[in-house]
Amino acid sequence: MKIGIEYADPFMLLFLRYVLIVAVLLPVYVIARPPLPRTGWQWFHLAITGFMLQVMYFSLAYSSVAFGLSAGALALILSMQPILVGLFAPWSAAERVTLIHWLGLVLGLAGAALVILSRSSVEANSTVGIACAFGALLAMTATTLYEKRFGSKQHLITANLVQCAVGVVGMAPIAWFLGDLHVEWTIPLAAVLAYLVIGNSIIAISLLLMLVRRGEASKVSALFFLVPPVAAVLSWMILSETMPLIAWIGMGVAAVGVAMVSNPRARAPKAIEPAV
Repeated sequence: MKIGIEYADPFMLLFLRYVLIVAVLLPVYVIARPPLPRTGWQWFHLAITGFMLQVMYFSLAYSSVAFGLSAGALALILSMQPILVGLFAPWSAAERVTLIHWLGLVLGLAGAALVILSRSSVEANSTVGIACAFGALLAMTATTLYEKRFGSKQHLITANLVQCAVGVVGMAPIAWFLGDLHVEWTIPLAAVLAYLVIGNSIIAISLLLMLVRRGEASKVSALFFLVPPVAAVLSWMILSETMPLIAWIGMGVAAVGVAMVSNPRARAPKAIEPAV
């Protein structure tokens, strides 16, 4: 993200991202012919999920960095997402969160924070950037809970295609009116777009939707605590970046926390299904 916005306006970068995803998925859809939503409500739920995730979450996250918030500060704020999901899951997704589960969430957050703070500068000098980061946090939390409660379990190709088409439509006016449409076509930008399209969107978002549909939202969200440790290990292995001892400790703490959340003992009988 940080590299991409050096070569393109953040809103334009997102618009290009969704255009490329649709361009990649359309031929796949034509070949695979997965089923389309059958009802208007299924189309509506797909569109809402796409708007909250692709438009709200990503545009606010990109904006926070563009307004001067450091990547470490953004990662730290977004790490609170599993905690919020745990707070709201009993009400929105009829999930009960046990004491073991909460202990795991606290350990996961502490471990992720240790990894982030030990490896990244956490600069939060921009009020607008902080506000955008918390907006992104709320958008991702709402997306997870909405998908769990109302998701229509559409085929992943169909879901990605529809949601990214919503992203194209939603980001077009935002990029036009709020951005400067700046794009500097370079090899680094092409590499960033390739990663955002294939790795971050088609693969990662598909896995996220699949996990949320099949598991409890509060348990799936705990996997977000592993993102900073995994990124740190990859940077250490591939880029030879320094891995201080405290980062290794944080990685272990986060892993223990996620294991506690995923433990069958953390399960509890579902609460009464809320009225729709």
